Amino acid sequence: MMGERRDEEASSPPPLRGSVRRVTRTTTSIEVSSDRGVFMISVAAELADMHPQTLRMYEARGLIEPKRSPKGTRLYSRQDVERLRRIQAMTAELGMNLAGVERVFELEDELASMSRKVAALQKRARELKGEVERLEALRRELRADIVPYTGGGELIRRADLQRFRIPGRRPERGS
Repeated sequence: MMGERRDEEASSPPPLRGSVRRVTRTTTSIEVSSDRGVFMISVAAELADMHPQTLRMYEARGLIEPKRSPKGTRLYSRQDVERLRRIQAMTAELGMNLAGVERVFELEDELASMSRKVAALQKRARELKGEVERLEALRRELRADIVPYTGGGELIRRADLQRFRIPGRRPERGS
């Protein structure tokens, strides 16, 4: 929590005749974004329990990309330190080499990318389903308004056709 203060009374030996000794400590906590570079290489190496040269090697291989200060000093974030701990766990506990660690990170990035694409496609599918439902409702509404034609292919009713009959003879088929 930002700006949190806490006063604590220190445990001290019993006071001497008539004197009271009180020690006040102030603690201030600052919350920093997890991706903001705040740790110099020596601190980050200590937090990740590895040698600073190892961090430089990981950076050279592209496994970690620390931020840089205006003067070029490497600044590691909490996310960087967590990534370093993961690298340490994969190499030390799982026996992976750095090429394997690189591949794991590549596959995780691909998986995250594919998950985003799937989410986008699912969203689009929901939108299209809504559009199909809207069009189906419109089709049902229009179908109710349209009177179906059931004249057997006739364009003019037979009764009306009789009035327009022209006397004449049709040629016979086959002649």
